[in-house]
Amino acid sequence: MTAPIKSQKNFRVQFIYVILIFLWINFGFAQEKKTYHISTIAFYNVENFFDTENDPFTFDDDRTPEGKDIWNTEKYEDKLKNIARVISEIGTETAKNSPAVLGLCEIENLKVLEDLINQPPLLEKNYGIVHFDSPDRRGVDVALLYQKDIFIPLNSRSHRLLIYELDDPSKRVFTRDQLVVSGLFEGETMHFIVNHWPSRSGGEARSSYKRESAAQLNRRIIDSLHQIDPYAKIVTLGDFNDDPTNKSIKKVLSTHSIKEQTGPKELFNPMEKMIKKGLGTLAYRDGWNLFDQIILSQAFLNNDYGTYQFYKAGIFNPVYLITPTGQFRGYPFRSYDYGGYTGGYSDHFPVYVYLIKEEKGGSLLVE
Repeated sequence: MTAPIKSQKNFRVQFIYVILIFLWINFGFAQEKKTYHISTIAFYNVENFFDTENDPFTFDDDRTPEGKDIWNTEKYEDKLKNIARVISEIGTETAKNSPAVLGLCEIENLKVLEDLINQPPLLEKNYGIVHFDSPDRRGVDVALLYQKDIFIPLNSRSHRLLIYELDDPSKRVFTRDQLVVSGLFEGETMHFIVNHWPSRSGGEARSSYKRESAAQLNRRIIDSLHQIDPYAKIVTLGDFNDDPTNKSIKKVLSTHSIKEQTGPKELFNPMEKMIKKGLGTLAYRDGWNLFDQIILSQAFLNNDYGTYQFYKAGIFNPVYLITPTGQFRGYPFRSYDYGGYTGGYSDHFPVYVYLIKEEKGGSLLVE
């Protein structure tokens, strides 16, 4: 009878050893969980953000106190307050901070930008501005805002897009420049290209060559940066006036929607999966478009979390940015509709991406 008892004892000892090893391994793994610092990169088309002064060299007459929109100081200050609120809240749910870097379009001039960053919700963020005047006939430009404690611009340049009308090759189309800003993002070299490509005025098909020309310019800029550094971290972001699946983005920029299929020097577009799900940043005739996009070079996809890597992308569309009632219920809550001034925000939702980097005491636990 002793042999079975001894066998049972051995089994119990072995079982206890297995349990102890299991607990030790899991405790070790638990100890190895790492935290990550998270930063937000965003873009926002702020819809015809003009000051109240008449610029004699641009077609801004509607956005003046005497113009069609009766764009006075009260409305201007209301718009400043609204846009500042939006910017201050993008990414805060996860990153616990406003965007480290933010691209903007449909800004009239430097004065508007200066007034914007001096609004109470943004003042403590200590935003800097990179801005150049574009030859757009309405006088709207692109710009980059950055938190000075996070990003240090080292070089900036405005690239002009030269295109002409199809039916009159002597007639130039005056549109927005592409703004390129290179600098140090918490010590890492990064390049940001802010875009606002030509609109679909005249029809999507008839105007597509303009956006394809813009894409070719964008591609040349990206290729030149990759020629200097094959592992360059490049973010091209903006209102492309095309969806992620349109030729200008999918074919000319040669974007990929799957990280694992994005090769060296290629581009990853996290917004492509969103448009396939029916998501969008602006609405037209009961349909959604996703013109606002943030596209990243493959260097953000290497899972080397000692440096900043892509984590997630999203559309910022809280309830207050959505039209609550009427003909445009569910659409972005814009400043003007057919009934006049609404007190809204923009006809576009902002977009954002999260970048993460391993850091002790970081703000995000990645399982």
